[in-house]
Amino acid sequence: MEEQKVEKKLQELVIIAEKENLNQVLEFVDERLEKIDCPMKVQMQIDIAVEEIFVNIASYAYHPEVGKATIRVEVKEEPLTVYLTFIDNGVAYDPLKKEDPDVTLSAEDREIGGLGIFMVKKNMDEIQYEYKEGQNILTLKKKI
Repeated sequence: MEEQKVEKKLQELVIIAEKENLNQVLEFVDERLEKIDCPMKVQMQIDIAVEEIFVNIASYAYHPEVGKATIRVEVKEEPLTVYLTFIDNGVAYDPLKKEDPDVTLSAEDREIGGLGIFMVKKNMDEIQYEYKEGQNILTLKKKI
């Protein structure tokens, strides 16, 4: 019996970076995850990360203007791994430089912000950021 090969083709969605488009982004990502029989727990972790990153781009990258975001989904085998890349032409911003919040403090005692990126860091296996040719490029890696 021949093994079914995972589709290795890189797929991307280019969309206006507005919060109203979040559902389209999640549908795009989830369709690709379902094709590789991604476990629901992993899909939920990825969805949380996708929501956090896309909403941050929509909220801050071009503010007060609006611009485009590119979301790439790439699947590689052995081990089965998903790479999600977010690209925008907004203000240069490396979310990985933000110090993690002190989650031992109560919500009242913590500084505002940073919890979303902290959750992304905890849920993904690897995160890389680079600013290249006027573009923010953030790549999330998650083993399935």
